[in-house]
Amino acid sequence: MGSNLRIGQTTITIKRGDITLEATDAIVNAANSSLMGGGGVDGAIHLAGGPTILEECKQIIADTGPCETGQAVITSGGNLPATHVIHTVGPVWSGGNNGEPELLANAYRNSLLVARENGLVSIAFPAISTGIYRYPIEAACDVALGVVCNDVFTHPVQEVRFILFSQDHIDVYLQSAPRFEALFGD
Repeated sequence: MGSNLRIGQTTITIKRGDITLEATDAIVNAANSSLMGGGGVDGAIHLAGGPTILEECKQIIADTGPCETGQAVITSGGNLPATHVIHTVGPVWSGGNNGEPELLANAYRNSLLVARENGLVSIAFPAISTGIYRYPIEAACDVALGVVCNDVFTHPVQEVRFILFSQDHIDVYLQSAPRFEALFGD
């Protein structure tokens, strides 16, 4: 089960699925600062995308150093159906008083900026930082939907997808979505 919102010219899709199967211009990888793969979404993307993504990540690290929390970089999609992977580092949750909301907002904002800078019009996000980084899904959802809706209202793209792993996450996003559609929708 999923849902679509319309924010200006942009369709926002919320659905349960496997982000590595999304045929979009880009999927977003909830990476760590080393960009070398890991667990969860990061490991799945590196596994499905093949060695090309890792080689490009190694080159980015060699050229610019680690990817800081809230920043985003782009590689090809390797063997994925998506053309590109935008790697962003979300914050580790440590209670919410250490800048986590702004760092998470920056992860979404900078991912969308990288997409725009590369002429990409469809992008799929996971629920950044809600896995091993323990960001509470309700709070993360508000940040994600708030940033994405605000950004696409100002800088329309064709489609943004939230591809979520669990039904619990879907339920939270579906409960929050009408509030953001009322704020930003037609």
